[in-house]
Amino acid sequence: MRYVWLMFGICMTLLLALWAWPRLSPTAPVPASGDLPRVRAVVYRATTGAAPVTRPDSVVRFALRQLGKPYCYAGTTPQGGFDCSGFLTYVYNQFGVELPHSSAMQYKIGQPVARQQARKGDLIIFTGTAQGSSTPGHAGIVISEPGQPLRFVHSSSSRRDPGVKISQVDGTDYERRFLGVRRVL
Repeated sequence: MRYVWLMFGICMTLLLALWAWPRLSPTAPVPASGDLPRVRAVVYRATTGAAPVTRPDSVVRFALRQLGKPYCYAGTTPQGGFDCSGFLTYVYNQFGVELPHSSAMQYKIGQPVARQQARKGDLIIFTGTAQGSSTPGHAGIVISEPGQPLRFVHSSSSRRDPGVKISQVDGTDYERRFLGVRRVL
């Protein structure tokens, strides 16, 4: 029995040492302030001429990192999946913009924008899938610029290809269902 307790003690000591090791502070002496060498600050500037990343660009990049996440009714997390408005709520929340978890309510916030002026980061709202529906039922995030074919990222409940994906408005059923664009950034 002593052997078992001895082994237990050794194992616990090793675990404690492994846990404590990264938390130990260095024991080397710190030089007095007069002994410190002078350091000159170096500033690096980008010379590529690349445009700075805008907030809408950041929102779109973050949203696109969610591609392939599953669809889940009322879902609001990448782990559990998203519904369309939950996807928008999650993405914009990462940037300090609070959106309601309802495409009908999302259609009422921000500023309305003409379809031709839709740009990256805008909300795009559609009716539900029922023929003749006129109330908001689906939402996404615009990923195209004005003058380009209108494309968006969204969480789709389609039976063929559910989850977060990219779709286009022009030439698709989304064109019939289009309600409007809202700018929240």
